[in-house]
Amino acid sequence: MKRILSLLALLVAQPALSAELKIATWNLDWLTTRPAGDPGLPTDVTPRTEEDFARLAGYAADLNADLIAIQEVDGFRAATKIFPPDRYSIHMTRDHVIQRVGIVVRRGLKYDMNPDVTALGIDHLRSGADITLHLPGTDLRVLAVHLKTGCRNQPLPKAHDRSCSELRDQIPIVAAWIAERQKDQTPFIVLGDFNRWMDGRDSLLAELRQAAPLARATEGHSSPCWGAENFIDHILAGGAAANWMQADTLKVLIYRETDKAMKDRLSDHCPVSVRFAVPD
Repeated sequence: MKRILSLLALLVAQPALSAELKIATWNLDWLTTRPAGDPGLPTDVTPRTEEDFARLAGYAADLNADLIAIQEVDGFRAATKIFPPDRYSIHMTRDHVIQRVGIVVRRGLKYDMNPDVTALGIDHLRSGADITLHLPGTDLRVLAVHLKTGCRNQPLPKAHDRSCSELRDQIPIVAAWIAERQKDQTPFIVLGDFNRWMDGRDSLLAELRQAAPLARATEGHSSPCWGAENFIDHILAGGAAANWMQADTLKVLIYRETDKAMKDRLSDHCPVSVRFAVPD
């Protein structure tokens, strides 16, 4: 039976140990500095106020993660209003879309940028952000994704609508990336907004697990974000990193604000995090 993850809102993490990493993913829901009425924005998107940015930055400080995959962020400038550049390095994909994917890394951690996984950006979708994090004694490859929305639980092999077809086309691309990491024996994490529940014998997760054995931090849990709901934001680990994941440290940072109208000013997603114990 699925358990509803029980958490404390705004639990402030203690500074990470030298051999521990706090890894998170956070969809920031059309985070942009563009003005209202910008032709690039849907008419139902209301840009954040400075107060909204400050509130989100406060939650980012509370999250206090070492690495955060971010989604739906309109470039570097918008990201820096949430993650101060003196504390974080920010890598964004080079997509020419508003809803970009990125990876935020705590200053002091070293990484190299790899080419964007542009094959995921078919039909104006989002590319994947890919980095190699250099840790003492080992490297960790990280892929941040934001997959096609609109096919959260439909049976993928039988679904024929456009959303499911596009999501189905993205799965082999992620699987191929995973297979390459398995081949070169590099510890890896794939995380972000998969727009998929992945419950039970989900075909998306099954296909990824054919490429390599994977540990899923959210497995067996429901999210308390804005009320109990199935996770669509996931953190998957493979190779040696699957053994580093401390599944019992899974957390969802819940917003203090409970009025559903605040979703547009904060995000309809909450940050999801888990800790990894990396061998020295």
